[in-house]
Amino acid sequence: MPPAPRKPRPRSYDPAKVRTAVTAQLVHVREAVAGLDEAQLALPARSGERTVRELIADIAAGVDLVARLIEEPAPPARKITAVEWVIADHRAETAARTEITRGAAEAAPDTAPEALLAAVADRFAALAAATPPDRLLAAPGGAVRLDDFLVTRCVELVVRTGDLAAALGAGIRYDRQALANATRLLADALAAKAPGGSVEVRIPPFAVVQCVAGPRHTRGTPPNVVETDPLTWLRLATGRADWATALDAAEISASGERADLSAELPLVE
Repeated sequence: MPPAPRKPRPRSYDPAKVRTAVTAQLVHVREAVAGLDEAQLALPARSGERTVRELIADIAAGVDLVARLIEEPAPPARKITAVEWVIADHRAETAARTEITRGAAEAAPDTAPEALLAAVADRFAALAAATPPDRLLAAPGGAVRLDDFLVTRCVELVVRTGDLAAALGAGIRYDRQALANATRLLADALAAKAPGGSVEVRIPPFAVVQCVAGPRHTRGTPPNVVETDPLTWLRLATGRADWATALDAAEISASGERADLSAELPLVE
């Protein structure tokens, strides 16, 4: 019987740098929404599922969830990691955040998006910096350390920044550290979801992981290699792009008989 695939070693993140990355990405989003008129705020986002105004409120709610959870009593035990959040528990958060977004809209229907994001950024900066990184949060999917949850905010922010850019038809800047954190976390989630060493996934300059059960290479060029850029990877991992279309557009290079990850993607939606 072949040995069981080895679990990837958990990646560590510097909480201070993650906090800075979240704040920096919020600044980029605020700059993008400053001065939007009502017609632009009413534009559809993500296949018409919501408007730009609603998407901005959701971006704010995703970050403000950190402060909300810090203000709640700590749960008794740790249950999930950042990678586990990606694989399974983001769905519970999505449902909970929908209620937060709706409540915020009802409480302040005329709040300008830029002002909403500024208030959220200030609250996040104050509470996250004053809270120990190992503090447990009662997240919707289960108890999670603050430092792990902060990394998931990079995924949420960067992915929804892409949604906002697509809806507005305009470029929005990405903080390099936020983009790196999001890329690495989703790459690690792929390695955890499909453990193994037969395929090497390269997302330069931020991540390289091995995944998919099968023969493991130990030296030289791997027989199965997938390579793409960070933004394409984020779209694939979150269902914003599909494997076949990205492959046809040469946004992915895939070599080797096992280098087809379509069965493993998306990781989150």
